[in-house]
Amino acid sequence: MSIEKILAISGKPGLYELKLQTRTGFVAESLLDGKKVTVGLRSNVSLLSEISVYAYDGEVRLAEVFRAIATKEDNGPALSHKEDNAKLESYFREVLPNFDEDRVYASDIKKILNWYNLLQPKGFVTKDEPVAAVQAEEAPAEEAKTEE
Repeated sequence: MSIEKILAISGKPGLYELKLQTRTGFVAESLLDGKKVTVGLRSNVSLLSEISVYAYDGEVRLAEVFRAIATKEDNGPALSHKEDNAKLESYFREVLPNFDEDRVYASDIKKILNWYNLLQPKGFVTKDEPVAAVQAEEAPAEEAKTEE
């Protein structure tokens, strides 16, 4: 599974899975309790697949951060987001050693770990690369070989 259809909706707790798009917005299902909610187009919504974390050498996609956590924890749960800030930053440094400490705040780390711990038991996050992403990366390389 991937995080392509996972949403964070401002003002609502937890994460949501996009189920259906409508003329006036969309329907999403909560990953916390399974309830479906309708969300208007004016709501502040973020797709997890579009979120990145600042690093010293650019930006790292959230899916890659989740994969790094899954690799470190062998697909198990991560450190609780309720730990103290020093412990959270130390843990995050182990997962992503080059994250930009000036632009990534403790609140961001808490949110990332909370999201990971919501997604991990439901199978949305694993240490394996998504099959679609691997195939998409291989396809251009094969085309380049055939043109030569």
